[in-house]
Amino acid sequence: MQTTLGRTGDYGVRAVLDVARAHGDGRRKTREIAEAMNIPTRYLSQLLALLVRADILTATAGPSGGYELAREPGAITLLDVVEAVEGPVALERCVVRGIPCSSDGICAVHDAWSAAQDAMLERLGQTSFAELVRRDAELRADGA
Repeated sequence: MQTTLGRTGDYGVRAVLDVARAHGDGRRKTREIAEAMNIPTRYLSQLLALLVRADILTATAGPSGGYELAREPGAITLLDVVEAVEGPVALERCVVRGIPCSSDGICAVHDAWSAAQDAMLERLGQTSFAELVRRDAELRADGA
């Protein structure tokens, strides 16, 4: 289990936050998202394709095309986005032995680590992009 987001997860969350900020105001172009969120355009294109496949974003081609949320911001969670771009968030290796978890019984750390993972997954699954957009607006208004 990673306790920090990898670059892919980081960029995925940033991209969806940018599109969620514009929800109801029209489509966001790749270039706009990249500039607003400081994401390399080439990398972003691949990431956006993953988010479209996961039914988090929709893509419209053409001069007036771009990306929009596939669902309301309140129906998309941090967990949805992280798993769409990084895969399932799960403890895969035993903390003590470094082998696949539960392949040969569990270690002394397993229960505590699993409980921490469950709490993180619960929090990510409860945090919607509607909440993140509200918090982002508050922080921007405060000059943060």
